[in-house]
Amino acid sequence: MKLSQFNYKLTEDRIAQYPTPYRDDCRLMVVHAKSGVIEHREQFSEILEYFDEKDVFVFNDTQVFPARLYGNKEKTGARIEVFLLRELNERFRLWDVLVDPARKIRIGNKLYFGEDESMVAEVIDNTTSRGRTLRFLFDGEHDEFKQSLYALGEAPLPKEMIKRPAEPEDMENFQCIFAKKEGAVTAPSAGLHFSRQLMKRMEIKGIDFAYVTMHCGLGNFREIDVEDLTKHKMDSEEINVSKEACNIINRAKDNNHKVCAVGTTVQRVLETAVSADDRLKEFEGWTNKFIFPPYDFHLADAMVANFYLPQSTMLMLTCAYGGYERIMKAYNEAVHDKRYRFGVYGDAMLILQD
Repeated sequence: MKLSQFNYKLTEDRIAQYPTPYRDDCRLMVVHAKSGVIEHREQFSEILEYFDEKDVFVFNDTQVFPARLYGNKEKTGARIEVFLLRELNERFRLWDVLVDPARKIRIGNKLYFGEDESMVAEVIDNTTSRGRTLRFLFDGEHDEFKQSLYALGEAPLPKEMIKRPAEPEDMENFQCIFAKKEGAVTAPSAGLHFSRQLMKRMEIKGIDFAYVTMHCGLGNFREIDVEDLTKHKMDSEEINVSKEACNIINRAKDNNHKVCAVGTTVQRVLETAVSADDRLKEFEGWTNKFIFPPYDFHLADAMVANFYLPQSTMLMLTCAYGGYERIMKAYNEAVHDKRYRFGVYGDAMLILQD
């Protein structure tokens, strides 16, 4: 398929700037993939009506860290945005980062952070046109360094989605309630709809939970610059599938219970770690799996998704799972129904394969 086939008209005012007051208060569109029937539910919590005892929801338990910092360049004082991607070396305080504007930053430049400019970093390598390797100059234990570094940061809300200044509560809002393994620079947004109250109701109903990990990177939001999707390369992201998760999911499949993937990151994890006999196997490593139509899924009987932006890799995976024509029809309905909200803080879609 071609990139242009995943375009649709969306105005900026339809992109949610803030989450709903309660996580499970957003709207829910339900798409029945086989029949093509589309339902409109007023609250996400109504998702409970579509699942039974011993069905399994699979969540991504990655934890977002405050990855966006602002520093000043030595001598000129130019304001530079530094986006932390991953820690490369704990001992030497080396980080892989993006800088903006990139043209102003060269090897050897120093950046100063904080009102007192007490945190200093030196550029030691150029990795890409925008990427750099920074060495932070900090005397002290690693835990103290991380605490000081994160205190300077703010929630890494996607710039193309959020058109407002950062606020103190953003970090809490941009974190799934079950997040526990630090490493993501963007939230697995489909998981943001689950509140503690909803998950308690799911437990009472007898629904099981399984947790896998994908540390979501900015590659999810990187613009695709090729029309032929077979030529697009996803950025690699770190994933982990435990023995416990395998046991829960495989047992559900063996007993004909539904497995619901919460988000595109979970789908990519499951499809990376599935074996030839359609069993989930333990996995620890990296994946750059790019899923777009046509694609045969092996494990998930249902999927929770957000309403993703035009030409995004998340929309492509959603179309692969629900069927291109059906999902684009659903998006057309969502666009013309002015109450649906798009983006990481937007409304949700449930796709059922039965």
